[in-house]
Amino acid sequence: MAEQRMLDRVRALLRKAESTTFPEEADALTAKAQELMARHGIDDLGPGADTGPTHRRVAVPPPHDGAKAMLLDAVAGANRCRAVWSREGAYATVFGFPADLDAVEVLYQSVLIQATKAMIREARTRARYGRADTPAFRESFLIAYADRIGARLDAVSGEVTPEDLLPVLASREVEVKAAADKLFPEVESVPVSVPSREGWNSGSLAAEQASLRGRRGVDGR
Repeated sequence: MAEQRMLDRVRALLRKAESTTFPEEADALTAKAQELMARHGIDDLGPGADTGPTHRRVAVPPPHDGAKAMLLDAVAGANRCRAVWSREGAYATVFGFPADLDAVEVLYQSVLIQATKAMIREARTRARYGRADTPAFRESFLIAYADRIGARLDAVSGEVTPEDLLPVLASREVEVKAAADKLFPEVESVPVSVPSREGWNSGSLAAEQASLRGRRGVDGR
């Protein structure tokens, strides 16, 4: 019951972050949501905690599925999870402990909405000034957004993690990696190219203004 109340509170915060037109407000709202989920994951380390990691599938449809997969991996990494992208199936398998997987599912969908809205907003601005809105621009925008958001999510999680729990969390990460390696023993890293410098710069700036106060790379199969 307490867990459901916490998730409802997180979803309410993220809905506000998605709807506001003020970057500073969105920043504070998403940062608070990440903090609540990070603390919940830490609380889950106590007596009666889950005995091991599990996995869930998350849809990663085109277009720009590679950039979306990077964004999912950034959110997963910040919440002590691991994502393996299956391009052919248009999904990723995310490994982690249940409380952390809850955080990934909720936060990823919200950050993806915010990233898409920021990308469309920037595309409209470019059109007003007679500058092309190309697929390369949008792809580069989302890649940069994922890169920067991952670092900011990491920072928020780091702020709420007690130092004495770091060994426990490190042990959990080993378990999560082992679970991923068991199901996907032959995973390959996907090289990332940035076709538009303008898109990269715009995406990085948008991520700085996104719903965070202020992890990375997706394995492809």
